[in-house]
Amino acid sequence: QLRLVESGGGLVQAGGSLRLSCAASGRTFSTYAMGWFRQTPGKEREFVARISSGGGVTDYADSVKGRFTISRDNAKNTVYLQMNSLKPEDTGIYYCAQDGRPWYSGRPYRADSFGSWGQGTQVTVSS
Repeated sequence: QLRLVESGGGLVQAGGSLRLSCAASGRTFSTYAMGWFRQTPGKEREFVARISSGGGVTDYADSVKGRFTISRDNAKNTVYLQMNSLKPEDTGIYYCAQDGRPWYSGRPYRADSFGSWGQGTQVTVSS
């Protein structure tokens, strides 16, 4: 299991950008696909983006495709989420997590299939 710590959240105006980071401790980081999810009060945790263990395969929720980019640096045990053209509906707590499923697994990305959740980082987009 990894220990994950998210950072980089904040308050930004609509149209702005933020870059989230998720630092992992553990020697097995590079063997796991990683995902970003977000959650708002009263709603279930929602899939945002996923990246394969080597970084060559990415997938995004339709709501963020073309605006968000997930990447990773296995030498630094870190996964990133670059968020551009932010909208008020992107507001929420963003979490990273490791994908506990086999490497070839694709959609759907359910939060209960991911583990080692960090504490999250708050993103607030004002209109």
